[in-house]
Amino acid sequence: MNEFDEYIKMGEPDKKEKSIIWQTAIGLQQVDGLKPSAYLIETAKQNIEGDITIDEVKKRIDAYYKTQSVEQADSDDRTEEADKVSARIAEILSEKTFSFSPTEFVNIHRRLFSGIYKFAGKMRDYNIAKAEWVLNGETVLYASALNLMETLEYDFQQEKAFNYKGLSKTQIIEHIAHFVAYLWQIHIFGEGNTRTTAVFLIKYLHKLGFKNTNNDLFAAHSWYFRNALVRANYEDISQGVHKTDKYLIRFLSNLLLGENNELKNRYLHIHYVAPQNDTKNVGEMSEKCRRNVGEMSERQNKILEIIATNKTVSAQQLSELLNTTARTIEREIKKMREMNIIKRIGGDRGGHWQINKTQNNE
Repeated sequence: MNEFDEYIKMGEPDKKEKSIIWQTAIGLQQVDGLKPSAYLIETAKQNIEGDITIDEVKKRIDAYYKTQSVEQADSDDRTEEADKVSARIAEILSEKTFSFSPTEFVNIHRRLFSGIYKFAGKMRDYNIAKAEWVLNGETVLYASALNLMETLEYDFQQEKAFNYKGLSKTQIIEHIAHFVAYLWQIHIFGEGNTRTTAVFLIKYLHKLGFKNTNNDLFAAHSWYFRNALVRANYEDISQGVHKTDKYLIRFLSNLLLGENNELKNRYLHIHYVAPQNDTKNVGEMSEKCRRNVGEMSERQNKILEIIATNKTVSAQQLSELLNTTARTIEREIKKMREMNIIKRIGGDRGGHWQINKTQNNE
């Protein structure tokens, strides 16, 4: 997200605010491994400079994709979605309006994904399960499709009735963590729940008076935010795994209080055990190793996180955990091997992955 740093450092209030909004909007796409185009970045800069309005940004993006004649490289290319949803998030976060209600929550989803998902703004009518790498392939138990609206309305009623008066900042954050975790667990839409929840949360925090929040955390740690929501809603008592809001609280404490809690995804894995020499080899990395790790894509970082907790994971398993094709995973792994980030020890059967740069990834 270095594209907008110059505007933030310049300190001009209007440009700084717009830059932070764009960073957040674009960063949230990483929740689903999406990356915006260079065209969106340049168009966003024109908006930051004041040359065009956010509405003009949206029109230019729409026109850009209507005139594109170049076919997508593969079926996993969702750049158009990343561009359009980024622009729509930027628009919503720029608005000084908000209503704390289920209707507002649903409308945010409709605005973000209209023309992208056929079910934009519509509740799912089927039950869902999603394999999560942080749960070692298991799924959170989401709300039943039979009573989604009733569940959503109940959570909003409970939050509206809650009184924050007399609570410490820590207690406030703990309560907000509970609320957003429950809201996300309902998962009322087929796709786009995390981005919708994040946008709603930012708007709600502004309503509560947290207007100077460090929203670039959503840009830098959007996947951590999602994994924290997963851990807040999963338990397997038979295996000693309990629901925990602690990771979400760490994220919100950084966001709202300016704390500096370490936000590393591998710590959230249900079987993570911190090695004694977790930081021993950081200083021993070659300059080439450091450079390669820094150049990794979001999807490659996610692959690295999964391999770190399951060194025998297959391409097929990776594709299921990351909701993409095995072909795409194989292509990413090839790149990572060429960058000397990982290597294969042994054959496809009985072999395992070795990570050369685990210590420096998020």
